[in-house]
Amino acid sequence: MNDQYLMENYLLLLKSCVEVYVHGTLEASTPEVRKVLKYCLDYTMSMQEDVYNEMSDRGYYNVENVSSSAIEKVINKLNSCD
Repeated sequence: MNDQYLMENYLLLLKSCVEVYVHGTLEASTPEVRKVLKYCLDYTMSMQEDVYNEMSDRGYYNVENVSSSAIEKVINKLNSCD
């Protein structure tokens, strides 16, 4: 296993945890439980950002810029679905 593989899997795990904490926070039965889950959510999102930034710095996670014309094309297509 290499660093990229491990980091990709860790990032996926963190994203899954965020989903669980979001739902838990929304469904919490008491303010105390909500507070704990919200803290865990914020902490996990911070870790996810750190891992993403490290992957980006290492060239493991590349993001492409999208042209304005491509964005407009998608918007027009969505608007025509009405």
